[in-house]
Amino acid sequence: MNPLLSAFDTAPFSQLKNEHFMPAFVQAIADARAEIDAITDNKAVPSFKNTIAALDYSGKQLDRVSSVFFNLNSAETNDEIQKIAQEVSPLLSEFGNDITLNVALFKRVKAVYDQRESLDLTVEEQTLLDKKYKGFSRNGANLSEDKKKRLREIDAELAKLKLTFGENVLAETNAYQMHLTDEADLDGLPEGEKEAAAQLAQSKDKEGWLITLDYPSYIPFMKYATNRKLRKELSIAFGSKGFHKDALDNQENVLKIARLRHERAALLGYATHAHFVLEERMAETPEKVQEFLNELLAKAKPAAVKEFQQLKDFAKELDGIEQLQKWDASYYSEKLKQKLFDLDDEKLKPYFKLENVIAGVFKVAEKLFGLQFQEVFDIDTYHSDVKTYRIYDEHKKLVSLFYADFHPRAGKRGGAWMTSFKSQYVENGLNERPQVSNVCNFTKPTASKPSLLTFNEVTTLFHEFGHGLHGMLANTVYPSLSGTSVYWDFVELPSQILENWCYEKEALALFATHYETGAVIPMELVQKIKDSATFQEGMQTLRQLSFGLLDMAWHGADPKAITDVKAHEDQAFEGTDLYPATPETCMSTSFSHIFQGGYASGYYSYKWAEVLDADAFAYFKEEGIFNKEVATKFKEHILSKGGTENPMELYKKFRGAEPKIEPLLERAGLL
Repeated sequence: MNPLLSAFDTAPFSQLKNEHFMPAFVQAIADARAEIDAITDNKAVPSFKNTIAALDYSGKQLDRVSSVFFNLNSAETNDEIQKIAQEVSPLLSEFGNDITLNVALFKRVKAVYDQRESLDLTVEEQTLLDKKYKGFSRNGANLSEDKKKRLREIDAELAKLKLTFGENVLAETNAYQMHLTDEADLDGLPEGEKEAAAQLAQSKDKEGWLITLDYPSYIPFMKYATNRKLRKELSIAFGSKGFHKDALDNQENVLKIARLRHERAALLGYATHAHFVLEERMAETPEKVQEFLNELLAKAKPAAVKEFQQLKDFAKELDGIEQLQKWDASYYSEKLKQKLFDLDDEKLKPYFKLENVIAGVFKVAEKLFGLQFQEVFDIDTYHSDVKTYRIYDEHKKLVSLFYADFHPRAGKRGGAWMTSFKSQYVENGLNERPQVSNVCNFTKPTASKPSLLTFNEVTTLFHEFGHGLHGMLANTVYPSLSGTSVYWDFVELPSQILENWCYEKEALALFATHYETGAVIPMELVQKIKDSATFQEGMQTLRQLSFGLLDMAWHGADPKAITDVKAHEDQAFEGTDLYPATPETCMSTSFSHIFQGGYASGYYSYKWAEVLDADAFAYFKEEGIFNKEVATKFKEHILSKGGTENPMELYKKFRGAEPKIEPLLERAGLL
């Protein structure tokens, strides 16, 4: 019996074999098709219930199979799973097209949509109806047959290209290792990082130390290693993923993806891919995004130029560096930060043992939203690293299941993300609770030390848990409007706002205790964290804006004339680059957010959501960071509502007004 085809609540990971996936997809797609046929064959007059709601509840088994499979492909993949992904992606893309290009189905949806004014619908129902109609019209339902055919071809090709892009980046990351046998090459590296590098070498039957392109290995080396030549080698390896004119080169994939997206948008009547995407975002148009990015650029650039000059002067004074390069950035920034604030990540790490930080984020969620967390051991997982929790509200009712997967390994892509194995929705009077997962890549415990986080990793954990809360506290009727199913430039608000608690002594006192002595983090260290929060904020802002501008350069104009990926990228970075160019590196070829993930034409949304989160947190600061009333409003109007209403309306219900940019500029020290 195929475990994916029987009804399951939690994913039956331990029973799964790779050969189960393809048959499960084939069967689940067939079942979902039958559900669609039942809607189109219905002789009754099209209504909201028999057409729109029925459509939203269809394909649940397929959703479950997809979520299990694609989460494994990100967090615990292998060659076979990647091969299945390549085979299954076109099938799913074709099935998606079969729905949106289904004439009989669209006819029914349109019939309901055309009488929307006379239907007595709730706000959520109106939103769902609008979303379903646009799902058809924005994906080709009104096209002629030959154009529909071309749309299908484009979608199938894009599905495969995006997968290949991601596989190449992962393969490049895994292929590189810096094998060091002379301890002098590790000069400057903290003991814990050295031990981790030795442990990694040992696990690969090598003498000495191994440094890789995984963040927990790469970042400390760039930050602390005194050997400039090795920093350069590592930096170039990291920055040139997918840019080696070999079998894993992504340049052609980048050009193809950009051109196909543009062609697809043009088929649907949009000027560019960005015009198509932004129609369904808070920002609305590429012009507005460009204006937003440029406004912030004008505010941040003078500060960034000043900070860069300070860094150059410092490196010259310290080590006689005549020309500061990209591989010097983290190293000298860390040294300067230590000098200015006497704040060293290594001094902070003992206060941020992973287990304590997890307990801390739970405590913050408990104080704000009344949640109780219970670690459990009866839920099946895909790897022994994964921890599982049941989450209850103050009335002991189950809110959500939570999976936490925090350490790097070969089958896991880099970075950090939130995902879910099951959405929340209400059907037949039953409120189905969600199953949410956070995946990160933090240093593993070593023989002598537990997993100790850098402050940056602490904020990453809080960030992803903020997304998690958006999923866990979801309380909507329809699955496609639940949890994080919101406008893309709104989705980062719950994650980014939670990072703010990491800077507040009232919150830090709950969990930042020394892993050996149990002493609470000294308040002067907390003050230093706060003082240093705006350190090089101008340069950081410039860096984020550069990614947003690069994204718009790929998607906000016709890419047909682009033949040279690197030259196009250099042009996009022109107004934001402070360091000398490095011809060997190229960001686009490993910019997974926009070429593999869903951030195409949406990278600006990190900064956009920062405006929201700074404004929202200013409200908490006014009333108290654990103020129950403000937290309840945030839970009711933001976290539980998903995509049931226009996000600006939800925000105004929470805050009482539209967000202002000033709190962000003030927090960043850019006023």
